[in-house]
Amino acid sequence: MENIQIETDLKSSLESLYTERNISLFGSDSSYVAGLRKKAFDKFRKLGFPHARLEKWRGTDLSKTLATEFEFAMNAPAAEIDIESIFRCEVPHFETFLVAQLNGWYVFKHNPLTTLSNGIIVGSLAVAFKKYPELISRHYGKFSENAGEGLTALNTAFAQDGIFIYVPDNVTVPDTIQMVNIVDSDRNLMLQTRNLVILGNNSHLRLVQCDDSINHKITFINSVSEIYIGRDSTLDHYKLQNKDENSTLINTIYFHQESGSTLSSNSISLNGGIIRNSSVVELSGENSTANIYGVYLMDKDQHVDSQVFIDHQVPRCQSSELFKGILDDHASGVFNGHVIVRRDAQQTNASQTNKNILLTDKATIDTRPFLEIYADDVKCSHGATVGQLDNDAMFYIRSRGISESNARILLMYAFAAEVVNKIEIPELRQRIDDMVKKRLRGELSYCDQCVLHCSSEEKKVSFKIDLSKI
Repeated sequence: MENIQIETDLKSSLESLYTERNISLFGSDSSYVAGLRKKAFDKFRKLGFPHARLEKWRGTDLSKTLATEFEFAMNAPAAEIDIESIFRCEVPHFETFLVAQLNGWYVFKHNPLTTLSNGIIVGSLAVAFKKYPELISRHYGKFSENAGEGLTALNTAFAQDGIFIYVPDNVTVPDTIQMVNIVDSDRNLMLQTRNLVILGNNSHLRLVQCDDSINHKITFINSVSEIYIGRDSTLDHYKLQNKDENSTLINTIYFHQESGSTLSSNSISLNGGIIRNSSVVELSGENSTANIYGVYLMDKDQHVDSQVFIDHQVPRCQSSELFKGILDDHASGVFNGHVIVRRDAQQTNASQTNKNILLTDKATIDTRPFLEIYADDVKCSHGATVGQLDNDAMFYIRSRGISESNARILLMYAFAAEVVNKIEIPELRQRIDDMVKKRLRGELSYCDQCVLHCSSEEKKVSFKIDLSKI
C-alpha cells in the first residue's frame, strides 16, 4: 500500500496532492464523477477546514487533530481479504450481511460487487462507479452538493472507495446489512470514506453502521454517506460508535425522502476522542416521516457533537428528534437541532428534545434546539434540559434498600434506556442495552451486588423506576 505523507499544513498539502496526482489517482473516473471532484475541490479551496469561528463548529475544535502529520492510504489492499479474520460481530444470534471497509477501502473475500437474485446490489462504490454509471449519475453527489461544509467538499474531491447498496422497487432485504469501517495501521491515517445507499419505491432495509479500531494510532476519518429513500419505503438505520480516544470521527449522512417514506435513525456513541454525527434530512415527499434518535456517554476528555438538520419542504410530514447524553469528568458535548418548515409545508408535525446529565462541574454541554417556521398550519415543539442526578429520585430508589452507587447507575441507565429502547432489532437492542450498562458500571463504583446483573449467567432482576422523577 502506497502512502503519501501529509504535511502539517493539510490544506496546502491537499492542494498539491490534488493538482500533481489528479490523473494517476482519479484518471479512470467518468466525466460526471470527475466534474464533481473538480467542483468539490474548488469549494474546499474556498471553505477550507472548519474552525471555531463558524457557528456550526463553535463547540468543536479540530485544531489539535489537524496539527497531526497524517498519511493517505492511496492504494487498495493487494489481495482479497477475509473480513471475518479481522472483525467479528459480538452480538449473539445477530445474523447480518457483513460488508466492510479497511483503511478507507472496500474489502471482500470473493467479489467486489455482489448482485443477489432479487436484484439487490452490495459492494464497492469504486466498482459501482464503473459498472452502474446511470445509478451513480442520478444519485451520487445529488444530496450533498449544496452543503456548505468544507469537509463534505473534501470528501467528494478525494473519496476513492466506500460501500454501495442498491435495493430495487418492491424488495424487502431479508437480512440486516452491517457496514463496518475498520482502521488498522501503524501510521496516522486521514481517511475520506464515502457510501451511497439507494432504496427504490416500496422497499425496506435495516442498516447498521459500525466504527471500529484495531489499534490506537491517531486517525482522522471524514465519512460522508448519501441515502435515497424512495416512495413508501422504510429505512431502519443505526450508528454504533465505540472508538479509541485518539480518533477523530466526522460522520455526515444526507437522507433524502420521497412521499410516504419512513426513516428511523439511531446513533449510539459510547467512546471516542472526538465524534461529530451530522444528519441532514430532506423531507421532499408528502406524508413522509423521520425519527432521529441519539444517546452519548462520554467521560475523561472525550467530545461528542450531534448536528441534526431537518428540512420540511412539502405538506403533511412528521419529524421527531430525541437525544440524551451523560457526560462525566472533563467530557464535553454539543447538540444543534435545526428544523426548517418551508412556506408550502403546511400541516407539519415536528418535535425536538435534548436532555443531558452532567456528573461533574467540569463536564459541559452546549445545546441549541432551533425551529425556523414559514408556514402557519403546523404543530412544532422543542426543548432542552441540562442537570444533575435528581436528589428526590436518588432518595426514592435508596429508600428501597439500594446503595448510593447502584442508585446512581440505575438512574443513569433508566435515563439512557429511553433511546436504546427505540432500537427495533431485538438482538441488537439487547446487546446495546448490555453495553450501556457496562459503560456506566465501568466508570462508576461497582460492587458485586449490582442489581443490573449484566452477565447472562446471573439472575435477572427487574426494578421498576418512576421515570417522571428522573
